[in-house]
Amino acid sequence: MHEARAARERRSGQCRISFVALLTAKRFHRLMAFCAGTGEMHVVTTRWNWNRWATLGTTAFLGAVGWSHVAGADAVTDWHQIATDTLCSGPTTPPRFGPVSGMLDLAIVQIAVHDAVQSISGKYKPYVGAIPDAKGSPEAATAKAAHDVLVAFYGPKAGEIGTIYKAYLTSKGLKEDDPGVAVGAKAAAAAIALRADDGRIVAAAPVSYVGGTGMGAWRPTDPHKEMAGPHSGKFKGFVIKDGTQFRPGPPPDLKSEQYAKDYNEVKAVGAKDNSTRTPEQTELANFWRSDYLCRTFQQVPQNVVKAHSKSLDDSARAMALAYMAVSDTLITAWESKVHYNFWRPITAIHNGENDGNPATAGDPNWQPFLVTPPYSDYLSGANSFGGAFSRTLSLALGKDDLPFTVTTTAPEAQQKTRNYNKLSDWATDIVNVRIYQGIHFRTADQTTREVGEKIADLVFKEVATPK
Repeated sequence: MHEARAARERRSGQCRISFVALLTAKRFHRLMAFCAGTGEMHVVTTRWNWNRWATLGTTAFLGAVGWSHVAGADAVTDWHQIATDTLCSGPTTPPRFGPVSGMLDLAIVQIAVHDAVQSISGKYKPYVGAIPDAKGSPEAATAKAAHDVLVAFYGPKAGEIGTIYKAYLTSKGLKEDDPGVAVGAKAAAAAIALRADDGRIVAAAPVSYVGGTGMGAWRPTDPHKEMAGPHSGKFKGFVIKDGTQFRPGPPPDLKSEQYAKDYNEVKAVGAKDNSTRTPEQTELANFWRSDYLCRTFQQVPQNVVKAHSKSLDDSARAMALAYMAVSDTLITAWESKVHYNFWRPITAIHNGENDGNPATAGDPNWQPFLVTPPYSDYLSGANSFGGAFSRTLSLALGKDDLPFTVTTTAPEAQQKTRNYNKLSDWATDIVNVRIYQGIHFRTADQTTREVGEKIADLVFKEVATPK
């Protein structure tokens, strides 16, 4: 109904935009817009120059470039979208190092939101603690909790975030003195304080880590010169005791049959040239190649919760659980990356004649379909998301068969949208795609998925349980 109404208003010019904010920079601009006619939030992404846009009438501009309804399910998914856009456009205050810390930032946002909502509704136990005498609008509490965490971590964007926050309250008919605002502020302050010493905020860049040179040892590959975020495995977890708690056994021995099987699979299907990939496998590899860590993966909890959550408190819980689980899995993965320091396929295949395994023919000219990331093979960062998100969301929302859609901005992908009927189907795709891309062995992908599922089970059991 809202979609049809918004469409009519766009065509008739009756949508009165109360606010538009620039959330990303560079060539593409992501603009949040609040429509007074529908009372909902919309987004537009454009190549247009921001200065040129500022000189145009808002409605005329949106009509010219087109817009899409991206929020409105509830305040939790609205502010998750805002938080993701803020993370992806940065910068942080103080600077973070490596890809893991940003997911911890999002987890803290979702914890603050969860505790604010549950303090008012009382359906689930809070993570940090309940706010005494909590009352007011849970939507106002959600907005304020997310706002305060984002401002604390992304200080240079405080002005934009503040404008979005005020416009959001207005679009929902809420006032800044709503009692829920105080609840959100207290929940945010408590979550920030609890994580003040979690290790992700450091005074200077971590000590350079470049691995080793022996057989089986990871070392940087062009264009990278060192590992990204080598300290991330020491971050304080949300539910796990530390990064070693779920450390799996070692990767396959170089002389083993399993290693040869993994090696020959990725050598064949993951090659840049003369690959055995099918057209569909290549398309999948292209779909998940662009900005996957920052944006594409974040669509999974966003779209699943938006489509299938039954209430605001359920949404808040599902998001908090999902981001605690994925953060703890990423911490585990980075601990294992340094502990095992296992080489990537490109290094393995270049040295295949010297690894002691007669079943692994080397090729010094082999190149992967995608550029290899700057950290070791075992465990997998991407499959930390696949395992943790899929399992947590299925537990929180009651089943695995929760249909959802994901889109990509990768120009190489012909298919820009993928529809999944089950969370587990998506997780299986992520296992396979890193092999098709030539950047992981199957054992690393599958083992990481299993670790993420185990951590998700623990998180679901231990925190945010029903009262």
